[in-house]
Amino acid sequence: MIYLFALLVLFAYGMNCYFLMIYYRLNYRKALREHQEIKRKFNTDLAANGWPRVTIQLPIYNERYVVERLITSVCQLDYPRHLLEIQVLDDSTDDTVGIAKITVERMRARGFDIVYLNRNHRTGFKAGALKKGCESAKGELIAIFDADFLADKAFLKETVPYFIDPKVGMLQTRWGHLNSDYSMLTRAQSIGIDGHFSVEQASRAWGGLFMNFNGTAGIWRKAAIEDAGGWQADTLTEDLDLSYRAQLKGWKLTFVPGVVCSAEVPVSINAFKSQQHRWAKGSIQTAKKNLGKLFKSDVSSLVKIQAFLHLTHYMVHPMMLLVVLTSIPMLYTQWFFDHLAYPAMVFTLLCLATFGPSSMYLFSQRILYKDWINRIKYLPFLMCIGTGIAVNNTKAVLEALLDIKSGFIRTPKYGIKYKQDRWKGKCYAISLSSISILELLLGFYSLAGLILFLFFSKYLVSPFLLIYTAGFFSVFFLSLKHGLAETREQKQV
Repeated sequence: MIYLFALLVLFAYGMNCYFLMIYYRLNYRKALREHQEIKRKFNTDLAANGWPRVTIQLPIYNERYVVERLITSVCQLDYPRHLLEIQVLDDSTDDTVGIAKITVERMRARGFDIVYLNRNHRTGFKAGALKKGCESAKGELIAIFDADFLADKAFLKETVPYFIDPKVGMLQTRWGHLNSDYSMLTRAQSIGIDGHFSVEQASRAWGGLFMNFNGTAGIWRKAAIEDAGGWQADTLTEDLDLSYRAQLKGWKLTFVPGVVCSAEVPVSINAFKSQQHRWAKGSIQTAKKNLGKLFKSDVSSLVKIQAFLHLTHYMVHPMMLLVVLTSIPMLYTQWFFDHLAYPAMVFTLLCLATFGPSSMYLFSQRILYKDWINRIKYLPFLMCIGTGIAVNNTKAVLEALLDIKSGFIRTPKYGIKYKQDRWKGKCYAISLSSISILELLLGFYSLAGLILFLFFSKYLVSPFLLIYTAGFFSVFFLSLKHGLAETREQKQV
């Protein structure tokens, strides 16, 4: 029963990927027409209303390798300078402080309205820094960029027109990738990010479903932030939390896939795992905080169902572990194998659950890139990473459910762009975690299950155990490789 329960949960989340792809197709043309109408209306009324004042917030913490790049890129935005304010919200405790101050002074000398705000504490982490910045922000619109991003020059000119609709509280743009070609790991992550933005975010925004601000490369209406209760630090995903509180207040969140802001993809598997841990734990914390209010609201049942699947998506990882752990005991459930119908049902459910996300990722490559066929060759590795990360993310989900507190561990950025760039030996590296021992043990357990299923001629479930085996071993050995390499580099330094 545990096996079937976990399987049905995975099936539900997998099927939702197909739903989102269908929703994308149904709403794509309508969204294009609406976007064209918004720009036409804004340009028609521009002379009367003028461009709004915008504040750009740059929350940073110990970003010595990328902070100058970030500030410089924001100062290159194509927007009336007298309507643009830039806030560098720096909580750093290392030489990032000096680099940021010098860069801010240089840009101020060039005529930019740019301020450097340094807190002597990290209360509230990123949410606390953004909240502090909002208190003195001059703009009616507030754009946010994390340290690993580069702002597209046309970012504001392309996005501000959408706020002519007074109901729009936030606009999210699509993430691009500065270093997707760096390694197999960055290629796989890039495909996953593309799937989220080009399909999930687009489908939710265009279909009238609840979506979320992704923490960066987006713009908020200051009034929407204040109306929703401001930035709050009681979850690790302050962006997701504010998004749901704003939508429950009636604000509209929208998405523009045509505007792309490129970012540095994590190059270390241990940094990726840390990032995933924060997102998984924060999502479940946000679900606990907001689902009760959501279910009591007067939004449609479809919106409620989709919001539930959205906020609890990381529950797929505990379900994956349950499927793996109960697979060997299933061999001794003889009644289950007495009739072909039961294994065939399991095979079908596993197929739909497994290939739902994969189909969505493939679909995203097809709609984004002309060379999509060449790109999807990395999809199997993404499947391995997606399953192998289950131990790491299950830990995060359990911590959220059990109210176990932890700090905000930001993802390290190294200024990596080209294949010849190096990250090993630099500051901020995240070391090998003891969680990798469980990944190794589960790899052997999955392998044992695979061998037993083949030995007893139970072939229908075997391919999925092969995926789990490859996933756990891939994540373990990559974690070990990056962790040991980092240790060696630090010793040499």
